[in-house]
Amino acid sequence: MSKLELKNLVVSVEGNTILKGINLTVNGGETHAIMGPNGTGKSTLAQIVMGHPKYVIESGEILLDGELMNDLPVDERSRKGIFLGMQSPVEVPGVTNFDFVKSAVSVRLPKDQHLRIGRFILQFEDAAKELSMGSGLSHRFLNQGFSGGEKKRNEILQMKLLKPSIAFLDEIDSGLDVDALRIVGENVTKMKSPNLGMVLITHYQRLLDYIEPDFVHIMIRGQIVKTGGKELITKIDQDGYDWLKAELGVTDFEEKQPQYSLGTCATNTAVNSVTK
Repeated sequence: MSKLELKNLVVSVEGNTILKGINLTVNGGETHAIMGPNGTGKSTLAQIVMGHPKYVIESGEILLDGELMNDLPVDERSRKGIFLGMQSPVEVPGVTNFDFVKSAVSVRLPKDQHLRIGRFILQFEDAAKELSMGSGLSHRFLNQGFSGGEKKRNEILQMKLLKPSIAFLDEIDSGLDVDALRIVGENVTKMKSPNLGMVLITHYQRLLDYIEPDFVHIMIRGQIVKTGGKELITKIDQDGYDWLKAELGVTDFEEKQPQYSLGTCATNTAVNSVTK
């Protein structure tokens, strides 16, 4: 059972401090939801845990099972079990979905193990079917020509096959219609186990109707200002976030932040290995 610990994490980009002392512990078997207005640092949190090179850790620690992650590149973090389902998945022309995921899974195996390709083909096809991805997915280029909903379901397909120990899902519900949201929610819920700790970043209660969190955190201006249970989801759905302004003594929540795309969510090594 893995444990991710963020200790007093302060993060900046281009000289602007975005995260201002984040403390968060995610254990295997737990599902955490992080909510908050736009521009408060939620996506930055996911990006820095995955190792986005544009963001700078000014102080604090990212620990996975007690090992310091601060200086590790994206591919090493992926190999150790961290996964990011991206808000805006990128298109990778020339690399098929199957080759990409196969390479991503292969590079995470111990050196003395090899991928059993026949079994993996069946696993890929089963995962695609469970996500209603349609036939021919394995031969399509990664995310190229995909609808927004297909891109998000493709992120979950990768998660199902990579079997991470810690997963961040960044607004995985955005762009999904009702049926696609149900499919994603049901598949993610089926993956819950003591071997997987999850962090869901979302604005809306609708995702959390399908994936029930154990803890709900509200992030404002780069800090987690409130933690609770499902009662927080109900209050946010009914009243928004304005009730927190008086409680926190602020007039505005949003701070403008530069946005960067991490690239692909699984591992840079996987992309490089299938494009060489």
